[in-house]
Amino acid sequence: MSQTPERTDVVIIGAGPVGLFAVFECGMLGLKCHVVDALEMPGGQLSALYPEKPIYDIPGYPRIGAQDLVDRLTEQAAPFDPVYHLGSPVTGLTQDGGIWRVETARGTAIAAPTVIVCAGVGAFGPNRPPLDGIEAYEDQGPGLGVKYMVGRIEDFRGRRVVIAGGGDSAVDWALSLADVAESLAVVHRRAKFRAAPDNVRRLEDLAAAGK
Repeated sequence: MSQTPERTDVVIIGAGPVGLFAVFECGMLGLKCHVVDALEMPGGQLSALYPEKPIYDIPGYPRIGAQDLVDRLTEQAAPFDPVYHLGSPVTGLTQDGGIWRVETARGTAIAAPTVIVCAGVGAFGPNRPPLDGIEAYEDQGPGLGVKYMVGRIEDFRGRRVVIAGGGDSAVDWALSLADVAESLAVVHRRAKFRAAPDNVRRLEDLAAAGK
């Protein structure tokens, strides 16, 4: 064991949308929370991978940007004064006498009777294809080279873009970049996309229109 732990009512592992909303729900019950996440900012994949991606399946919002949603959830949680431990991957979880102890890679220890795991897919990094030397083409500047996420749509204005993939993320980004890229191609190993049917229809309509 490391240092004497900080004590709280609830430890929430994961600062994505579910974790942020859990802070609000716990706060409404009068419970104080510490929030632990491996990323350096709250928001999970929404902030780290696609902050400008439009989201259509949030109750009460026909359309909302990913970072806008994170900002609203953070604002909603703020009155309950959560303590954030960001850039702190969880390295240990033990229980003794009904109290959980959470330890992080930064040496922090937190003790609480309740732990809520809102980790999604867990800590993540780029999903590189198995191509030798691909690292040499990464991070060549805004909108250039091999990217594993679209941070700012404007970085791709006037660029020739190829998107590899056929799931929701690939199709969503194709729809978002269609109006700013000089040209856009979507390459998928299967004959059918695996994205939401309505988005696939919209993508096919763009292709038929010569986009």
